Amino acid sequence: MGSWTGKTIFMTGGSRGIGREIALRFAREGANVAIAAKSDQAHARLPGTIHSVAEEVRAAGGNALPLAVDARQEEQLVAAIAQTVSQFGGIDLLVNNAGFLGVTPVGITSTKSYDLMHALNSRAPLITMRECLPHLVKTQGQVLNLCPPINLDPGWLGAFAPYTSTKYAMTLLSLGFQEETRAKGITVRTLWPATLIATAAVGMFAGDEGLNVSRKPTIMADAAFELIHRRESMGTEVSWLDETVLRQIGVENFTPYAQVPENEKNIQRDFYIGTY
Repeated sequence: MGSWTGKTIFMTGGSRGIGREIALRFAREGANVAIAAKSDQAHARLPGTIHSVAEEVRAAGGNALPLAVDARQEEQLVAAIAQTVSQFGGIDLLVNNAGFLGVTPVGITSTKSYDLMHALNSRAPLITMRECLPHLVKTQGQVLNLCPPINLDPGWLGAFAPYTSTKYAMTLLSLGFQEETRAKGITVRTLWPATLIATAAVGMFAGDEGLNVSRKPTIMADAAFELIHRRESMGTEVSWLDETVLRQIGVENFTPYAQVPENEKNIQRDFYIGTY
């Protein structure tokens, strides 16, 4: 039996990239994983669906519940959470992984694009945290939101403020939710990569050049697992970087995580890390 046998994760997103790797990491410890994502059918350019990841979760040793959910739709999120509880009996961990990356400044950001970023990056996490709260109280569970530590460097604020404002809103909600639920025994964490991660989103805006100086999504999955599994020994800090989590547990060699190992010394730092 794994350390997460009998425990349940509700995750938004998860059909590919970082979410998929987090699902598989917990599956190897026997977790039940509800994968609430929009990718119900195969896409010509983007690999992975909720069904393919569910198969991988089961093969890795976990139980899976694929749920076709558009995280912009409140009623779909509410129904998916209820179905997860009906299937597995409760929720021990909420992972808000769904999001939309839009790297445009205010001057050229369409209202439609901003509405999408807001809906996925801040509105959906509010809904899932609110709806999962009664179940997390019962399990004294945890929340993991994939959003950055707040960095008010003027360069980042001027680079793509619409996206930044929605991701920072997610971070602020996380910080506030931790204070709101601390006395209930719930732990809230945020996690963000210290470097670029080789995902489809990074490939679309940075191309092969960006992917070649990225790390594999497995670093975020390993950091997520350690941060959640070692909750008592990780203190009370809410916002974490993947690298910081792994260094705290003794990891010193990050070369195995490099997408191109020989480029380890040239790995690109991610958004909001240091100055712009």
